[in-house]
Amino acid sequence: MRVILVSIRIKPGYKDRFINAMIDDAKGSVNDEPGCLRFDVMQDGEDPDKIWLHEVYQDEAAVAAHQIAPHFLKWKRLTSDWVEEISLSGSGTTNIWPSDADWK
Repeated sequence: MRVILVSIRIKPGYKDRFINAMIDDAKGSVNDEPGCLRFDVMQDGEDPDKIWLHEVYQDEAAVAAHQIAPHFLKWKRLTSDWVEEISLSGSGTTNIWPSDADWK
């Protein structure tokens, strides 16, 4: 299991467009990628232009598949001028609980 935490700071004035594109990517991830087990999109409680992603993948192959998926490539192309900063955390982390066997 691979867990990825991402923080994204959106440029002022692009939040609504970015969130719509982000939700499309998240839906594509969970609906079209068998190895994507979870893809949460959250807004920071103190900074409305900061978005957090919590992504859970079955393994490294699923992470690699996500990075070439059509919906991800569309999101990346569409939002490239709207993003001020992206920070990845835990790209190589593994979950402790629930155990891999408990994920459905």
